[in-house]
Amino acid sequence: MKGNEARAWIDGASRGNPGEAGFGVIFEADGETHEIAGFLGRTTNNVAEYAGLVAALTFAERRGLDNLTLFSDSQLLVRQLNGAYKVKAPHLVPIFLKVLKLRRSITRCDIQHLPREENRQADRLANTAIDQRLPVPDWLELELPTQ
Repeated sequence: MKGNEARAWIDGASRGNPGEAGFGVIFEADGETHEIAGFLGRTTNNVAEYAGLVAALTFAERRGLDNLTLFSDSQLLVRQLNGAYKVKAPHLVPIFLKVLKLRRSITRCDIQHLPREENRQADRLANTAIDQRLPVPDWLELELPTQ
């Protein structure tokens, strides 16, 4: 990776749908790996996935990165962001719009689907966030939709 490039693996988890939920992000930039996670309380798996995406995009924006590749095992999220699926669930629309705004602040931002087995570190973080009730990072503004 070049100096202004980054990669992030994102995941969300909920125990029940809705249920206790959390997100996890493995973020690689400038030769460093950062782990970002947070407990979200009671929400859906899709909201948790989007929370991980917002965290990764916000982290990239705060660092001034302009080339980000994201990886997610959520086909729904990837297809919605790539325009193959519409966001039909009303409670996801506000967070989707926030994602679009954040994404525009990054010159090149791609999201790719990968098998769940290749996203185990982000999944581990999302589940650790639930188990340990990890607080959402102070710098992350999450306005989670209610359903």
